[in-house]
Amino acid sequence: MKVSVIFTTYNSPEWLEKVLVGFFCQSVRDFEIVIADDGSRDDTRAMIEKMRLESPVPIRHIWHPDDGFQKCRILNKAVLAASGDYLIFTDGDCIPRSDFVEQHLRLSSHGTFLSGGYFKLPIDISQMISREDITSQRVFNIDWLRSRGLKRSVKDLKVMARGFLTRFLNFISPAKLTWNGHNSSCHKEFVLAVNGFDERMQYGGEDCEFGDRLKNLGLKAKRIRYSAICVHLEHGRGYVNPAMIEANKKIRLETRLHRTVKALVGIDQYGVGQSWELAEKPH
Repeated sequence: MKVSVIFTTYNSPEWLEKVLVGFFCQSVRDFEIVIADDGSRDDTRAMIEKMRLESPVPIRHIWHPDDGFQKCRILNKAVLAASGDYLIFTDGDCIPRSDFVEQHLRLSSHGTFLSGGYFKLPIDISQMISREDITSQRVFNIDWLRSRGLKRSVKDLKVMARGFLTRFLNFISPAKLTWNGHNSSCHKEFVLAVNGFDERMQYGGEDCEFGDRLKNLGLKAKRIRYSAICVHLEHGRGYVNPAMIEANKKIRLETRLHRTVKALVGIDQYGVGQSWELAEKPH
């Protein structure tokens, strides 16, 4: 089974570099990275080209011009460009633990999508994380994180759990079984079957709405919050506004009420076989 890891980025090359280092450390190597770039400047492209030289896996850079927050649009283009039969979605601000891809593949099954989470770090720790902290995997060590000022929390179990405790916590977790864009996966055929992400939606619930349509299609959600682990690097969100969120709520409500399967404005508008990879971004 061919596998593609897809994640979005926007003008955050420092965070993106740390995420890429995390994927260079994976316990399995039979996958490709597809970066869905929502209109970043040239410094992001330059960093990706530099990281390509040391990457143990193929990296594809899918870019379109900046037109505000258009995550759904660039994700659809990235899905079309991905060569994998199985798609793992995360974000360009989430560093994966070394078994992240392995866990997604181990827990995958044809009639399900996997629903994971993240372990959120404060901005000061996010900024101090070095490449060595990632390659050594100490960024996933709770004692190391506490030594850097992380406050104790029940959420620490996300990076502490192993073996039976992992399975038990996944079972008892009260977290909703939603599609979470920072840590979810399914077969590509189902992404295409629901017409990808609804491009009418911007920030706020767009990932959950995609998951609602997968459920309407007949897929079951499987919780992997304590199995596939990534740490989230804190950052600002200047692109958020109340009108955007309210518009998304209305679309998601319609999806639930009418049990909608296919996105109204989705992946089919691009046609089959189009290539959205811009290896040479226009200057």
